[in-house]
Formats: sequence, C-alpha cells, structure tokens
Amino acid sequence: MFRKRFYYFIKVQYLGYRLHGWQKQPDVKTVEGLITKTLRWVMPEVKYKILGTSRTDAMVSAEESAFELFVDHEPLEDLEVFLKLFNKNLPQDIRALAIEEVDDKFNIIQHSKTKEYAYLFSIGDKFHPFCAPFMANFQEDLDIEKMKEAAKLFQGVHNFKNYCVRVSEKSTFEREMLKSELVENTEYTANFFPERSYIFHIHAAGFLRHQVRLMMGSLVLVGRGELSLQDIEESLNPDSPQHQMDYIAPASGLILRKIEFD
Repeated sequence: MFRKRFYYFIKVQYLGYRLHGWQKQPDVKTVEGLITKTLRWVMPEVKYKILGTSRTDAMVSAEESAFELFVDHEPLEDLEVFLKLFNKNLPQDIRALAIEEVDDKFNIIQHSKTKEYAYLFSIGDKFHPFCAPFMANFQEDLDIEKMKEAAKLFQGVHNFKNYCVRVSEKSTFEREMLKSELVENTEYTANFFPERSYIFHIHAAGFLRHQVRLMMGSLVLVGRGELSLQDIEESLNPDSPQHQMDYIAPASGLILRKIEFD
C-alpha cells in the first residue's frame, strides 16, 4: 500500500538548564524526548517521526532551533490550531514559534546554511543564582581586552582540529568562522544580572563537537594569561605542533541564537 507523507518545518526555542541536550536518551529529560512525548499526546492516532537540525549539549539553550515533522497518511488539518495545542502541552521551558508545510525536497540537515551561537558570561564577583541557567560566571579578573583580540583570530577559514572532541575520521576540520567577536553584553538584560557581562558571538555553517565551548575556554585561558595570542594563532595552523585545547567552558553560558536555512 502506498504511504503518503506530509512534511512540516517547526521552529522552537528552549531553556536547556534542566535538560540533557537535544537528542533523545533513556532515563533523562531531553528536548527531543519531551517534544516527542508531547506530540504523542496531541496526536495520539497519528503515525509520525521528527528530525532535529542541531544536537545541542546538556544545559545549552536555544533562542531559535528547528525540527522537521513527518506525518504519514493524513495532513494536519489546521496549522494554527495545532501550534496552539502543541504549545499548551509542551513544558514551560520549550516553546514552538512557528510551523509551515514544506515539500519532500526540503532537508533540514542539508538546507541548514549558518548557525549563530552566543556565549554569555560575567567575571569577578559571584552573580545572582537566577543568572545560572543562561550565563557562566568566572570569579576572577580576566583580561577582557586581550580576550577580544584573541576572539578576532578565530574569524575566517582555519583548521579547528584542536578545538573538538571525539571526532570521526570523516570529520572536516577546516571551517570558516563568519563572525567571531567578544563584546560587552547589551542584548540580554534582567534586574538580577551583574552590572557588566559579556557575549562571545560566533557564526559559521557548522561546528565540531564542543567547538564553541573549547573556543570560549581558550579565551578564558588567554584572559588568565595562560595562553598568548601567538598560542591561539598556532593552534589554528595544521602544520604547527599540536595545541589541543582541553578547557571546555561551562555549557550553561551557551545559546544557539539562530539557524539560517536556504
């Protein structure tokens, strides 16, 4: 029997602090797991599956991520009604932003064009506990100006073999960072935030496992004086001696800001 399939592109955002990343896993709460559970509740008779576009780590949040919903046999009757029902049943830390029908030529993995990440952090005195879900705190006096210089070194095409973990033989280490800058935070505000905080912005077509957190970790080491700007430059050169970065910055400061699609 011929199976007709319908395709939907759904944008979501979530606070990752209590979640163990995107990918569904046994015995822990994940974004994919909670979305799948909610869909099963709102569409109990429907045969479906989902495919996410980005596998964020545990405690990482997303302002705008997305997944593709595949529905067999019958289409969703009313997308607006579905979106409202979906949101009503999702947990408070996950929200569906929009839904649209796409055709079978759309591929959420292959059509992902660029990903924008932000790493939010403060330095010095320990911050208010309410900041913990989306901001990292380094309780030391880091050289922010030197960190800003180091962040600029990542921009452009470089080899990031020293900024990843558990890679496969098929991994492509040469990546182009379309944007890499560290600036004072004026985008995220709250009355319990520290008086001054910072954002590390990084944009690219794709990232290796833990790449952004290792890049942020290296900036912290530059701020401490444990790494120099020359060390960062050499770590990006595949012909230089190995400079494997091993300090992975805390996950809670990392936010997936946006994913652009073709």
